[in-house]
Amino acid sequence: MDRSEPGPPKGSKASQPGESGSDFLQLDMGRAPVGGRTAWLVDQLRSAIADGRLPVGSRLPASRVLAEELGVTRGVVTEAYRRLSESGQTTGHGRRGTTVVAAPSPPRAPRVKPRAPRAVAAEAAAGDGFFARGDREGAVDALRALPCRIDLSPGVPDLAAFPRTAWLRAERSVLAGLDPADFGYGNPQGAPALRRAVVGWLARNRGIRADPAEVVVVAGVAQALALLAQVLRGTGVDRIAVEDPGSLGARQQLEYGGHTTVPVPVDAGGLDVAALRATGAPAVLLTPAHQFPTGTVLDGDRRRDLLRWAADGGIVVEDDYDAEHRYDRPPVPALRSLLPDAVCYAGSVSKLLAPALRVGWLLVPPHLLPATVTAKRYADLGNGVLTQLVLARLMDSGELERQLRHVRRRHRRRRDEMLRAIGAHLPGARVHGAAAGLHLMVTFDADPPGFRDTALAAAALAHGVKVHPLSWHRVAPGPPGVVLGYAAGPAHAIEEGVALLGTALREVRRQGA
Repeated sequence: MDRSEPGPPKGSKASQPGESGSDFLQLDMGRAPVGGRTAWLVDQLRSAIADGRLPVGSRLPASRVLAEELGVTRGVVTEAYRRLSESGQTTGHGRRGTTVVAAPSPPRAPRVKPRAPRAVAAEAAAGDGFFARGDREGAVDALRALPCRIDLSPGVPDLAAFPRTAWLRAERSVLAGLDPADFGYGNPQGAPALRRAVVGWLARNRGIRADPAEVVVVAGVAQALALLAQVLRGTGVDRIAVEDPGSLGARQQLEYGGHTTVPVPVDAGGLDVAALRATGAPAVLLTPAHQFPTGTVLDGDRRRDLLRWAADGGIVVEDDYDAEHRYDRPPVPALRSLLPDAVCYAGSVSKLLAPALRVGWLLVPPHLLPATVTAKRYADLGNGVLTQLVLARLMDSGELERQLRHVRRRHRRRRDEMLRAIGAHLPGARVHGAAAGLHLMVTFDADPPGFRDTALAAAALAHGVKVHPLSWHRVAPGPPGVVLGYAAGPAHAIEEGVALLGTALREVRRQGA
């Protein structure tokens, strides 16, 4: 017997046609059959428990609240809750409400045994799998998603060293000083406090003199490149020269933004500026302080030549990659400090604190600033304000410099461990870029023709070790190699990972012999 009353309470606002519904589970009492409202509500709740919309532990609305929203008497809801309780699916705790305590077991799906990394890589090795994909689109993400024991992928700092205590202390201090209005939408260009802090940070650490009004806060260098791609296309620039070898991710970011990327060779002196001139490209993206992946520094003659090229109308996009992580060489000034009217400068805290923060900064020449701020506004209305304010506090207090000194020591020890391991387990390998950064580039010039670094990466993955094949980051052919990150893992994992890479190298060499 349905104990519900035939209609909603008289005078109830929810009793008007089209208003007898609740946001909870999108319940619409207008769909219930006349005289069967309680049974209909029980069916809806049981269905939601069965399909997971109401998981075990979730709380149902108070019967009075749900009755008002549905435009029915409270007895309809209390009776529905009683039936669920009698069937063992809910329990009532007085003022604590009605809680889901059991759900029917879903049909058991056929169990699919997950493929181990060795099986994935063995399959990949037949044709080098996604390591050898022509466009390499999504390859880095695909590799990142694969499980493995030891990850020697480049581009990640020591995440265990994140300054949690200092961050929480700064966060509490920031929250204590905020007014209610501070929780609204922020300035799309970035919180003024962070822009001032970035100016101080760049002046102290990179020799860049800037005004806070010139800084655009972005979601990392990736967004900086996406915004610049859009802005430069608006000025008629749709070809950008890039370093070769150079960052695969940066190149894909520009190409996704509609640009044609033009490779320019990199050698021991950095980008070949004469070759850049020969391309006729109106803009260039480069990493002059610590080139990725070779680790070279753009030397003095090349810098002067590049600045002359820029003074003649060229646009330089400077990714200040890994500039703060140096061990065995003095600092080099940022190009932006030498020619601000022709250099678009991008930096972030991804390699100093954590990529998860998604905070960086972009400085552009004055004539590009309005369009850049507009592009940022329409991209996302600006970065999260609270994170910006906490980071500003860390910069202003000197905590970020302390963190830099701390992680430099940790990264140096891990770099030294990787150098020892390479010497022991990769005979004949040539190491590049050891003086700074978070990775090493290793080449194998002595290997026979036909040796593929993609096959080596696949074989390493079969042993549970992730590395980047150097060919991922090349456009023109070049010596095979791998790019090995050493910052993220403990020393014992570095030693074991390089030893397993040596085993994979011997296997690939035997197969090619």
